[in-house]
Amino acid sequence: MRIISFNANGLRSAARKGFFDWFAAQNADVLCVQETKAQEHQLAGPEFLPAGYKAWFRDATTKKGYSGVAIYARREPDEVRTALGWAPFDEEGRYIEARFGNLSVVSFYIPSGSSGELRQGFKFEVMAWLRPILDTWLASGRDYVLCGDWNIVRSRNDIRNWSSNQKNSGCTPPERAWLNGLIADACGDGLCDAPDTGWLDALRVLRPEAAEYTWWSNRGAARANNVGWRIDYQFVTPSLRDRVQAAAVHAEPRFSDHAPLVVDYRA
Repeated sequence: MRIISFNANGLRSAARKGFFDWFAAQNADVLCVQETKAQEHQLAGPEFLPAGYKAWFRDATTKKGYSGVAIYARREPDEVRTALGWAPFDEEGRYIEARFGNLSVVSFYIPSGSSGELRQGFKFEVMAWLRPILDTWLASGRDYVLCGDWNIVRSRNDIRNWSSNQKNSGCTPPERAWLNGLIADACGDGLCDAPDTGWLDALRVLRPEAAEYTWWSNRGAARANNVGWRIDYQFVTPSLRDRVQAAAVHAEPRFSDHAPLVVDYRA
């Protein structure tokens, strides 16, 4: 099974740059999109739906053209969920889950706090509220693949300019401690002990020490100089550890300020 996670930063914009042509050639089973920045009816044309796929959306209702997540799949899910029960998060269009038998594939868009203290405060609220949900999923006996833009780096290997970003949203110690406290590997930053049982970072299962990025600022020549951050992940339940076969960040061609993350799982 091939699963792709991609923050489009506007799916219509990414489509104009050839994203769906690229996607159609990837032989993917599931695509998780974040930041559709559109309402579902605006993404209904054939140019947004490659042959053989169906799509499900969770739009933002608080502000049109904002946030939004989607899942594209070849196989019809048994169930699609679009709310976790807290309106401030749900109504921003930040979660959609497709269930295929015992497998859940989730497209998450965790808030950014880079616009100021108010949004950073909301981000911390989301983190505290989301933790018990993630713990419940982990203990449920279901197989989960959590795709998405988490807007947090894990360690020095996940960001080019480590030292200068310690006070910036997405790289602060409390954010890193929260994220690494979920992940059962030795690839964190040492601020907290990794749990004995936890989620697994699919890319780190294969390449524990790699310095690879999935997002680059549009300012300056960040992408040309590879001054990036790794904030897009696929986190999986321990049951899927041995099924992670390949993981690749597709930095080219460029469809967004983020790059698609493609992970292959053995059947």
